[in-house]
Amino acid sequence: MIKKIIHDPHLLSQPSSPATSADIQAIQDLKDTFIANADQAAGLAANMIGIQKRIIVLGLGKLPVMMINPQIITQDTPYSTTEGCLSLDGVRPTQRFTHIKVKFQDEQFKWQTQTFNDLFAEVIQHEIDHCNGILI
Repeated sequence: MIKKIIHDPHLLSQPSSPATSADIQAIQDLKDTFIANADQAAGLAANMIGIQKRIIVLGLGKLPVMMINPQIITQDTPYSTTEGCLSLDGVRPTQRFTHIKVKFQDEQFKWQTQTFNDLFAEVIQHEIDHCNGILI
């Protein structure tokens, strides 16, 4: 089900709890909401639709990729950039890393580890910040 995007900084600054197999509907709602907003968002975190769980989605090509309980395990090559957010107006400066390695569960709750670079790495870092209650 497509959900409304949350714009309240107080709600968005709350850290999310780990997701479990009981959160299947939340995962689907986040995916549906991302698809509905794919023309204006490179990724979404579950707290952006009012669900305080560690679930993110990003677009890799035409497919939405779900990451459940994502954790950055390595990062290198820092750089400064500015980012916008579907939940917040304007753009803000932030620091990101060009290369990251992420451990996460897929939609079947199987653990995966993958390396991401450049824009995909930036989007994942932004969405994981959301899971941690960090707003840029």
